[in-house]
Amino acid sequence: MTWLRRHALLTGAMLALGSFLGLADGSIQHSWLGVDQATRGAVGLTHLPDLDTPMRTLTLLGSRAGLISLIALAIVSLWGYRRRWALALPVIMAGTGGLQIVAKWAVNRPRPNLADWGYPSGHVLSLVVFFGLVAYLLRTSRASRGWRVLGGGACAGIVLVVAFSRLYLDVHWLTDVIGGLALGLAYLLLTIWLVEALRRRRANALAVLPADDSLPAREAPIPA
Repeated sequence: MTWLRRHALLTGAMLALGSFLGLADGSIQHSWLGVDQATRGAVGLTHLPDLDTPMRTLTLLGSRAGLISLIALAIVSLWGYRRRWALALPVIMAGTGGLQIVAKWAVNRPRPNLADWGYPSGHVLSLVVFFGLVAYLLRTSRASRGWRVLGGGACAGIVLVVAFSRLYLDVHWLTDVIGGLALGLAYLLLTIWLVEALRRRRANALAVLPADDSLPAREAPIPA
C-alpha cells in the first residue's frame, strides 16, 4: 500500500466520519428539518401502487434476514479461493450491527412515522459496508476490467435503490439515509485500510526471511 493510498483511505474515512457527526448534531438540533420535510414531500409524489411491493421487497436486503442471506451467499462464494475473507466477512458485518446500535442510541432521533431510533439508517449503513467490500474484492480480483466496473456499478446501484426505498416507505428522513451512507463509508474505508496495512506488514515480514539456499549447509558426518 503506497503512502498516498494509505493516507487517502484514512482521510476519506475521517471526512465521512466528520460528515456523520455533523449531520447527527444537526439532527439533534433540528437544523435539517426543513430539508427533510421537503424531501419527504417530494418523494411522496412518486408513490404509485405498482411501486409499493417492489420497494418493500428491495428494502428487505438491508433487514436482518436479508443481510444473513447475503453474508451466507458471500461465504459460500469466497470459501474456495479467498477463505480468509470468507471468515472475516461475518466479523466485519457484526461490527456494523454494533456500530449502528450505538449510533442510534446516542442520537435517538424519531423516524418520520414516529418510531424510535431513526438516525442513522441501519439498512443503508450495513449495505454500504457489505457491497463496498464486494466491490473491493472484485477490484482486487483477477476479473477483467469490464467485469470489475460492472460489478462495482451494480453494488452502488443496489445501495442507492435500497436507500431510496427507505425514503419511499417513509421510515427514514433524508438525513438518516445520508448519515447511514457516511458512517458506513467511514467504517468501510477504515476496514480496507486495516486489511491492506496487515497485508503489507505480512509481505514485509516474509521479505526478510532468509531464502532456503542462504541457510548454512549441514556438514556431512565423518565415517567411522
